[in-house]
Amino acid sequence: MSSVVQSPGPQTPVAPSPRPHRVPPRGRTRVLALPEARWALAALLLFLAALPPYLLDAPAWLWGPLFAATYATGGWEPGWEGLKALRERTLDVDLLMVVAALGAAAIGQVLDGALLIVIFATSGALEAVATARTADSVRGLLDLAPETATRLAADGTEEVVPAGSLAVGDVVLVRPGERIGADGRVLDGASDVDQATITGEPLPAAKQPGDEVFAGTLNGSGALRVRVERDPSESVIARIVAMVEEAAETKAPTQLFIEKVEQRYSLAMVAVTLLVFTIPLLLGSDLRSTLLRAMTFMIVASPCAVVLATMPPLLSAMANAGRHGVLVKSAVVMERLGQIDAVALDKTGTLTEGTPRVTDVHPLTGAGLDADGVLGVAAAAEHPSEHPLARAVVEAARARGLEPVPVEDFASTPGTGVSATVDGRAVAVGSPARLLDDPAHPAAVLADGLEAEGRTAVVVTVDGRPVGVLGIADRLRPGAAAATRALAALTGGAPVLVTGDNLRAAARLAAEVGITDVRAGLLPQDKVAAVHELRDAGAKVLVVGDGVNDAPALAAAHIGIAMGRAGSDLALETADAVVVRDELATIPTVVNLSRRARALVVQNLVIAGTFIAVLAVWDLMGTLPLPLGVAGHEGSTVLVGLNGLRLLADGAWRRSRPTTHQET
Repeated sequence: MSSVVQSPGPQTPVAPSPRPHRVPPRGRTRVLALPEARWALAALLLFLAALPPYLLDAPAWLWGPLFAATYATGGWEPGWEGLKALRERTLDVDLLMVVAALGAAAIGQVLDGALLIVIFATSGALEAVATARTADSVRGLLDLAPETATRLAADGTEEVVPAGSLAVGDVVLVRPGERIGADGRVLDGASDVDQATITGEPLPAAKQPGDEVFAGTLNGSGALRVRVERDPSESVIARIVAMVEEAAETKAPTQLFIEKVEQRYSLAMVAVTLLVFTIPLLLGSDLRSTLLRAMTFMIVASPCAVVLATMPPLLSAMANAGRHGVLVKSAVVMERLGQIDAVALDKTGTLTEGTPRVTDVHPLTGAGLDADGVLGVAAAAEHPSEHPLARAVVEAARARGLEPVPVEDFASTPGTGVSATVDGRAVAVGSPARLLDDPAHPAAVLADGLEAEGRTAVVVTVDGRPVGVLGIADRLRPGAAAATRALAALTGGAPVLVTGDNLRAAARLAAEVGITDVRAGLLPQDKVAAVHELRDAGAKVLVVGDGVNDAPALAAAHIGIAMGRAGSDLALETADAVVVRDELATIPTVVNLSRRARALVVQNLVIAGTFIAVLAVWDLMGTLPLPLGVAGHEGSTVLVGLNGLRLLADGAWRRSRPTTHQET
């Protein structure tokens, strides 16, 4: 779709600004940029250099220094870190690996010890690369945002400024092929915007005036004028990065449990290793074979893979959710999301858009106006007003192509409505109770019917005579019913609706989305009581809300999720996760993604435990070659690390979408 910016009035052409110099975006971390990788490569090269003379029985002075350098380059860093941990009375498994390699060298197994060092260093390098790739996937989101933006002054002149200096209210020009510099709303122009990096949509989205756009998305062939609506530091991309990086510093309950067990396990492993060494010696076994078996046992029984089993799946799931508009604040939250078995939903701003919309236009018989006529005079009278209901009426008229005409003598009375002179006629728009004296009047009957259905009724009069009734209601979010069904399928029971709204409006909306448990007219403390009631029944409750009155319930829940677009600051701070674009369909998806992450954690623990058990039994019951034990141990560590990173792929998000809301 191609277009040019069309200004509302005449405009002097402005010469295009010179294209600013752009800093090339940072790509993936280079492998050799990591110190672990450089030391591992050095150890490998030294080992390969020492191997031929050793195998050819060359003099020891030829291969000995090379092997010594292999031990030093591959083992000094983990050894030093292990000694520092030991000084703090913590037994580090890395230190055990270095001790085992030195022990092998001490009994003449120089080649086996060097091989252990090389494999161990390579394993550490692979883990560092995997961790760097996870960080790259998050940091790369920031690279999508351009370094500069073209800001438009009030007189239409252009100024190239750093994108980070944009402020709310600034207007920027986005030329074809440029990336959008800030979250905002289109003022002029039309184009197709590729926002797959933010929304995951496979096709570009058509953007017209009034549509929202996101920083870092790629503009198509049209030019856009965009008003900045969010500070660059609060853009979707920036918030994703900040929260995911903050979350990387937290640890899930499983991880904390493993770390508590690790020390006891490591001490027990050392004790068993000593028994494996001393008992055969007491029974007459030779020193060399006994020491070799003991060191092999210490290597294969080390819990490296177990320790690495937990965090990669959870952090990968968090990064993936962040790319799709759900900011999970910690790995603890990502793990707990999959545990929920009950859901409590707020109404206004959560299941609904939180913005009133005209749903009904009823002209009165004999009034001389059709539906467009009634809506047109009402919109003209309401146009000067800033009331939310007035804006709803004006927007409804414009949606029908009715542009409000100028008015005179405008007046607004709180609690009553507005009045104005429209084309020489006195028009009033307001509540039925103030504008209607006769409860049996057809307008009053219509108003009562609308209010019985949970809508707000607005009466329109012309020269004191009612001409029509408007019905206004908060519109249900797209996909709300499908998301509710998906949550019900995931938890085994329909969500509960907890709202401060009246029962009639709440019940009507609940019926639309399939909720039967409706708790209306609740104060904030009542919502908390409802959450406690569910918790006392043994449920792990997910609460979804957006307002200040929802914050206490969000805090009381097992997990609280806030709607980010219109959510209050208090709700956003209190919640454990934030749905940035208010897409309800992402909530059941992220719950499912959490369950997939938890399943991967269990899978990793099984893999790690199986490797340890098989290798340890093999060493105790038979003869496990040291190189094979090293390869099995380090291979399992790399395997569980890479297995956890599978959730970084977009396919993991797609597979986590519950089938019950695929229709949306």
